[in-house]
Amino acid sequence: MTTTTGTPLDVPRGLAGVVVTDTALGDVRGREGFYHYRQYSAIELAQTRSFEDVWYLMTEGELPGPAARADFATRTAGLRRLPAEVRDALPAIARAGAAAGPLAGLRTALSLLGASAGFRPVYDIDAERRRSDALTACAAVPTVLTALYRLGQGLEPVEPRDDLPYAANYLYMLTGSVPEAGRVRAVEQYLISTVDHGFNASTFTGRVVASTGADIAACLVAAVGALSGPLHGGAPSRALDTLDAIGTPDRIDGWIRERVLAGDRIMGFGHPVYRTEDPRSRMLRSIAQGFGGPLVDFAVEVEQQVEAILAELKPGRELHTNVEFYAGVVMELCGLPREMFTPTFCAARVVGWSANILEQAEDSKIIRPAARYAGPPPPQPVPAV
Repeated sequence: MTTTTGTPLDVPRGLAGVVVTDTALGDVRGREGFYHYRQYSAIELAQTRSFEDVWYLMTEGELPGPAARADFATRTAGLRRLPAEVRDALPAIARAGAAAGPLAGLRTALSLLGASAGFRPVYDIDAERRRSDALTACAAVPTVLTALYRLGQGLEPVEPRDDLPYAANYLYMLTGSVPEAGRVRAVEQYLISTVDHGFNASTFTGRVVASTGADIAACLVAAVGALSGPLHGGAPSRALDTLDAIGTPDRIDGWIRERVLAGDRIMGFGHPVYRTEDPRSRMLRSIAQGFGGPLVDFAVEVEQQVEAILAELKPGRELHTNVEFYAGVVMELCGLPREMFTPTFCAARVVGWSANILEQAEDSKIIRPAARYAGPPPPQPVPAV
C-alpha cells in the first residue's frame, strides 16, 4: 500500500482493519454484533423479505414495490436456463471434477457461460449491460451447482422452473421434488443472511479483478476461487462434523477441553470481526429450534458447554458460535447433502459479489498494492553456467 505521494505504507498482515474504498452496499459492525445491506438490517431483511427483494436491493439500490418485485422475479426466473453450450458441457465438467465437487466445477462453467453469453469487459460496457450480465450469471449459478451435484451422483439434472421463487427452485433442482414450505423459508432466510458480509476475502478478490476491467464471469470465477479455500467457505459441514465427532452429550466436556488445550480450532466458533454473538448464528439458532429434534437439542447443548469451557480456559476472550455452526444444522434439517453446504452459501453470496463488482466497475482505478521485498539483497552477479 502507498500514500498519495507514492511512499510505501506498512499495513497489518492480511490488511486487517485497513479501509481500501468506500461502499454503499453495507457494513459489518463487529463490536455491536450488527451488519446491514445498504441502510437495512440484514437480519431484519431475512426475517421479513424474500430473496428476490434483497437481490433487487443490492443490485438496484432500493427495495422493490409490488410492480418492480413482480417484474424482477419474472426477469430473473427467465435467466435460469443455461445456454446449450454450457448445459452440454456439464457432464464432462462433473466427471473431471468428481473428487473436487460442484464448487470447483462452477469455476469452469462460469467461464464458459461468460464466453457463450458474450460477456464483455466491464470497462468497455455501460452500467445497464453490466447489470444485465450480472443478473444472467447470478440466475445461472444455482442451476449449474445443482446440475453438477446431481451428475456427480449419477442423476440427471433437473431443469429450473420459472414459477418457483429462487430458494424453492434451488431446492427443487437439487432434489427433483417441490419442497415443503417450511424448509423453503428456512433455506431462504439462510440465503438472505449470507448475501454479503463486508470486505471478506472472496468479495475483495472479486473487486480486485473488477478493478482491472475484466468481465463479470472472470470476476465471479476469482471470487469462487477465494471462497473454495477451507479458511473461508468450508466451515458449515465441518461444524457438523464436530457434532458427529463428539457424538453424545456426555462426551462434550472431555472432547472440547482436549482440543482447546491442544490449541485446536473448534469449527463453528469464533469470527475475525464479531466480538459478540454473530447475529446470523442467533437467527439460525431460532430457525433450528423451530424445527426441533435431537440434533437441535444436541447443538444447543454443545454451544452452551463450549462457551463455558472457553470462558474458563481462555478468560477474557469472547468466543461464540458463528454463522457456520447453526447453518449446518439448518441445512441438515432441510435435507441438503453436506457436500452442498458451501455451494449453497455460494448461491447466495454470488448476489453480493455481483453488487460489489458493479460498484467497483464505476471506479476506473486499478487496485495495485505494493509488497516489501524480503529476499537476498540484489543485485548479485548471475552465476556462470
